Amino acid sequence: MFHVPRPERAHAERIAAVRQARLTAAPAHLPSEHEQAAFELGLVVALVLGAPNASHGLDLLVNARRIEPEGAEVFGALLYATGKEEGAEFWWHFAAGSGSGTAAYCLHLHHLMLGETDDADYWRAWSDQLATAERPPGPRALRTDRPLLPDDVRRDILSRVHRGLAPQLPPALVAVIDRLPVQDDGAEEVPSPWDLTSGTTSACSWEDLPWEPADDHGAPRR
Repeated sequence: MFHVPRPERAHAERIAAVRQARLTAAPAHLPSEHEQAAFELGLVVALVLGAPNASHGLDLLVNARRIEPEGAEVFGALLYATGKEEGAEFWWHFAAGSGSGTAAYCLHLHHLMLGETDDADYWRAWSDQLATAERPPGPRALRTDRPLLPDDVRRDILSRVHRGLAPQLPPALVAVIDRLPVQDDGAEEVPSPWDLTSGTTSACSWEDLPWEPADDHGAPRR
């Protein structure tokens, strides 16, 4: 088990400002803060998985000599889209501690969704702090021509999120992630990405199913 970097404590003034902004923000379009956070987290996950450099990040995570925050951010998004929220939180912690503002923002939304407002405010403050900090040049990305996920999967994830549903991956990819080795983090077992590549993820499509994926009511899509 490797050490997860712990970010420097965000300034108390920044956390206080985030908390005040949250308490005085205009009402969101969803009925509760919990639902709004869940919607926004699903959207961020969809954008991370659909980003042009997502496959680069995952391949760097698996093949590089050191764990890259961008890859840990992508792997966390994959875990979240398979319902493994604790594993996603672990890898987002690693990515945020290594300088990923997007991962820190995912943690903000994750804790807000759970009603853990103190943790949510901390990670929002850390995300804001990272956004204003200078970052050293990143590693040279591995060259690849393939997206992380097939087009139909990326479209389906965005469609689900915009309809208020959680991101979802094809059963074939869920099965691959379920077979990944796990490491003991004390409280739970955390999936490890070492046997996963962008070539594996890009080969798992909804189009390979003998039926259409079900909608939110359990009926096949037309």
